[in-house]
Amino acid sequence: MAGKTSFGSPEDRPPTHGGNRRPKRASRGFLKGRPILLWSLVIVGGLALIAAIAVWLYVQSLYRGMPGLPTTEQLWAKGREQAIEFVDRDGDTIAIRGPRYGRAVRVEELPPHVAQAFIAAEDKRFYEHDGADTQAIIRAAWANFTSGETVSGASTITQQLIKNLVLTPEQTLRRKAQEVRLARQLEERLSKDEILELYLNRIYFGAGFYGLGAASRFYFGKPPEELTVGEASLLATLPQAPSRLALTNNLDDAKQRQAYVLREMVNAGFISQRQAAAAAAEEVELAEPPARDPQFGYALDAATERVNEILPSLPGDLVVTLTIDADVQQRVDAAFTKRMKEEGAAQDATQAAGILMDPRGRILAMYGGVDYTENQFNRATQARRQPGSAFKPFVYATAIRQGLTPYDVRRDQPVTIDGWSPQNYSRVYSGPMTLTEALQDSINTIAAQLGQEVGEENIISLIKSFGVSGDFDPFPSIALGSQGLSLLDLVRAYGVFMTGGTRLDPYIVDRISNSRGDVLYERPSYDPSRVYPQRDAETMVAMMERVIADGTGRRARLEGWQVAGKTGTSQESRDAWFVGFSALRVGGVWVGNDDDTPMARVTGGGLPATLWHDMMVIAHENLEPEALAGAGSLVTLSPQTRQRIAFYRDVGNAFAGTQSN
Repeated sequence: MAGKTSFGSPEDRPPTHGGNRRPKRASRGFLKGRPILLWSLVIVGGLALIAAIAVWLYVQSLYRGMPGLPTTEQLWAKGREQAIEFVDRDGDTIAIRGPRYGRAVRVEELPPHVAQAFIAAEDKRFYEHDGADTQAIIRAAWANFTSGETVSGASTITQQLIKNLVLTPEQTLRRKAQEVRLARQLEERLSKDEILELYLNRIYFGAGFYGLGAASRFYFGKPPEELTVGEASLLATLPQAPSRLALTNNLDDAKQRQAYVLREMVNAGFISQRQAAAAAAEEVELAEPPARDPQFGYALDAATERVNEILPSLPGDLVVTLTIDADVQQRVDAAFTKRMKEEGAAQDATQAAGILMDPRGRILAMYGGVDYTENQFNRATQARRQPGSAFKPFVYATAIRQGLTPYDVRRDQPVTIDGWSPQNYSRVYSGPMTLTEALQDSINTIAAQLGQEVGEENIISLIKSFGVSGDFDPFPSIALGSQGLSLLDLVRAYGVFMTGGTRLDPYIVDRISNSRGDVLYERPSYDPSRVYPQRDAETMVAMMERVIADGTGRRARLEGWQVAGKTGTSQESRDAWFVGFSALRVGGVWVGNDDDTPMARVTGGGLPATLWHDMMVIAHENLEPEALAGAGSLVTLSPQTRQRIAFYRDVGNAFAGTQSN
C-alpha cells in the first residue's frame, strides 16, 4: 500500500519530540556517582577563588599608604633644601648659599639637542608611553629573571620624577607599583614637555648642582641655551650616577657614558653620525669655579637678614637680586684690606667699616670688617659707636633751619654747660668765627653752644626725620656726638644733604624670585619724602664742602669732583670717622677697635678720610662729573669783617640781655 511502511502511515507513528528526534532519556547527571571528581572541582574552584582574592588583596596592599600626587607647585618645591642665589643687577651670580639650584629652564627655549640628549640617555620612548613603559618593564623583568639579579630598572623619566620627589628610594615591588601608578597619574595632569621641564630642573647633576641651569653654568660657565651637542650629551650622562660621574671628579668615565648617549641619539634620529663624532671629539673645557672674595659675606648676611624680614616664610629656593656692584665691592675690599695692613696696625687700629650708596639709596658696596672668615660681626650695620664730630652737621642743620646763617658768628672760648666743659681737640681757643669756620675746623665749644641754642630735642627730632634709628637722650653732649649710632644710619642721614633735602632710604635687596622666575618681591619705586628744605640743604652742602677744601677733611679731596663731608673722632681716639658725598655717591668710613681700646691718635681726617678717598676714587670711575648743588656758594669773609660781625653780635646780645632784665 503506497505511503505505508511496516510502521504504518505517518499518522500512525508514535509521536516524537521535535520532529524525528528520539525521546529524551532520563539524565543521571555527569557528576552523579562521581563524588571524587565533584569535590575536586569544588576544591579547585574554591582555591582559585581564594587565590584570586589573595592576589587582589596583595595588589591592593601594594597601594596601601601610597601618598597622593602633590600639586605641580609642590613638585617644583618638594625636597628642596634652603638655598639662596645672590645675583647682581646684570643677573650674574655673586654667591650661592646652600645647594646650587639652577634658575628654571624652559624646554621651548633650549636647542632641540639638549632635551634630546636626556631622552636618548634616560627614556627613548618618552613621547610614546603613558608614564610607565610596559614594553620596557617586560624586557627588564625578563632580563632580571634570566640573570637572577636586578640588572635593569626600566624607569621612565616620569617615574624618576616620582621616585625622587614623592616616594622613598627603597627597592621593593610595593614602591615600584606605586611609582608606576603615580607616574601615570602625573602624565594625566601634565603635558610631556611640562614633565620634561620639571625633570630637567629638578634632577641632581653631582657636585652639589641641582637642575640643568646650575649644571650648565657651573660646569661650562654658560646658560643651557648655549650648550653644544657635546656638552649636552656629557650632562645627560650624570642623572644615572651623579656622584660617580661628576665631571669635576671623573671626567673619563663620563666620557665613556657620553659615547653611549651619542650612539642612542643617532639611533633615535636626533643627530647624524657626523655630529656624534664631532661631539665626541669636542674638547671639554670645564669652567673655573667663580672666585669670590669672602668679604662679600658681610653684604650677603645683611641681604639675608632683609630677605627674612620681607618673606618670613621662605620657599626652598630663592634668587635674590642685590644692589651691590660686584666689581666695586671687590675693589673696595682689596683697597681697604691693603690700607689697613699698611697703616692700621701702625696706628693701633685693627678694624674698619665702610658703606657706599647712590642717590636712590642702593647700597653699592659694604665693608663690614677686615676679615669675614674670622669674625662675621658687621661693623657697618650692627655696631653703634660714638660719631664724635661727624654728628655736628645735624646740630648746624638744626640751626640753619631755625634761621641762622653760615655767616653768623659765635665765640670759640671756654664754656661750661651744667657742669660739662667741652674742649677743642687742639686745646686752643680762636675767639669769634663764623658758623662755617666753626664747622670747617670742627670747633667743639661752638657746636656745644649751638646745641643749647637750638635745643637737644630739636636735634633729635631732625635726625629721626633723616632716618636715624635708636633712642637718644637730650643731653648737652649730644652736640658732640656722644651717643652711639651705626655707620649705615650716619651715611643715610648725610644723604639728605646730597639729595637736596629728601630722605634717603638705603636698600640692598632689589628683587626676590624663585628659580622658576616667579617674582616674590620687588622693591617698589616711590618719590622720597622731603624732610629738610632744599635751600637749607644746599647751605649745609656749602658749609660741609669747606671741611674738605680747607678744613679737617683735606685728605678726602676728590679730583674733578665737588665733594662735601665731615670728620669725626670720639674721646681718646676710640672711634674715627669720615662721611661725605658727591652729587652721585655718598659713603662713610669708620675705623677703631672691637674692644673699644684707644687708637694711636687716629682722627677722622687721617686714616678714615684716606680710606674714604680710596673708596670714592673706585666708585666714581667711568662717571661723568656733576655739580653738587650748593657747593661753592659761600662768600669768604675777611678777618676784619668777621671781627665787625662779632662786635655787633655781642652788642646786640648785651642789649637783648638788658632789655630782658
